[in-house]
Amino acid sequence: MSPLDFPLLADENIHPDVIAFLQQQGKDIQSAVSQGLGGQNDLVVLRRAHETGRAILTHDSDFGTLAIMQDEPTMGIIYLRPGHIRAEFTIETLKTIASHSLEVQPPFIVVAERSGQTVRIRVRLL
Repeated sequence: MSPLDFPLLADENIHPDVIAFLQQQGKDIQSAVSQGLGGQNDLVVLRRAHETGRAILTHDSDFGTLAIMQDEPTMGIIYLRPGHIRAEFTIETLKTIASHSLEVQPPFIVVAERSGQTVRIRVRLL
């Protein structure tokens, strides 16, 4: 299954326009803020995502640290680098992820790092 086909929980650092874009694409995505998780620490957000069967969409590397170094359970983490104030920047990165034939199974981490017009995608199955 493609990483963007999983139900998603968008960290509070994901621009609302990015969430709206994914919803327009038919993706099952909720924002951390809409789920009452605004201002909560990453561990609380990660645990809620796992409890509800959602992968995390974030600009924050701490989620990967929690999953790998502290062995916190996760469905998956989609880590977009760098974070950007312009939603269009992140949307273009997501379009690149969607255009690749990535297949993942939980638990997974996908890192998409954009530099100029190039997006480097790495997949790690946990």
